[in-house]
Amino acid sequence: MEPLVYLWADESCLGNQFMDRASPGGAAGLVEHWDGSSWFRRDYWLSEPETTNNRMAIRSATDGLRLLRRPCRVIFTSDSQYLIRGMREWVQQWVRRGWRRKEGPVENEALWKELVEAARRHRVDWRWVRGHAGHPHNEYANFLATRAARQQTSSDGLLESGFAEWLATERRESERYAEFDETAPPRTERFDPASPA
Repeated sequence: MEPLVYLWADESCLGNQFMDRASPGGAAGLVEHWDGSSWFRRDYWLSEPETTNNRMAIRSATDGLRLLRRPCRVIFTSDSQYLIRGMREWVQQWVRRGWRRKEGPVENEALWKELVEAARRHRVDWRWVRGHAGHPHNEYANFLATRAARQQTSSDGLLESGFAEWLATERRESERYAEFDETAPPRTERFDPASPA
């Protein structure tokens, strides 16, 4: 059976409220695997100098799934309804219609196609979480994505995670996440993969 991987992703687009300047963006994720006794964690991030939140949301998923070395069962969680609804509901319809919507072409079609291809080798359970609602994994992915957007950097692969250090800093500075146990094993939960297309 394929290993079970948790992938928490987020995106950022800075300045997209302004019409007269560039909107640098970032996408990032935290990859977790429970080995039976402890968590194995890795981070990734990327950036674009001129982009949108929707583009970065799709890229957060595509890049994260591509970085997994072998086929996995993936619980993929993001606060982007555009991304999660796209993969759970819309993509299959777009494929049946030749990548067309009733209203015309699919926005970000090339990126969606790349994501469908990256997801094809895995079994992915696409899940939505409310953003900025105090979920530590989502907040950490947001931290990575925002930093990537500001600094215009890329991890160029999976790197040792800074989640534990970030969590300790958050607890020290704001007393947040006091109840969260980052060493606890995963909850037993239903795995419900959706077909990418």
